[in-house]
Amino acid sequence: MTYYLLLIKIATFLAFAIDQRKAVKRKWRIPEKTLLGLSLIGGSAGGLIAMYFFRHKIRKAAFAYGLPIMLLAQIIVIWMVRIVL
Repeated sequence: MTYYLLLIKIATFLAFAIDQRKAVKRKWRIPEKTLLGLSLIGGSAGGLIAMYFFRHKIRKAAFAYGLPIMLLAQIIVIWMVRIVL
């Protein structure tokens, strides 16, 4: 599980970075659904870091509020799973 979380966080960070670069060059973009989906399946920390590092999507409500909420939910779930195990 630790490797999965690490990989999904890195993949999400890279997806945000690629989308930002494509936005600057006015090329095809990664859909917001994909960025939010990667964040939802465990990459919210990577997405949040990338969002502020690249100053990308910080004004969109789905990202500005959604990613911190996803991160908090993921922390709670991981914490609860570790208590049970």
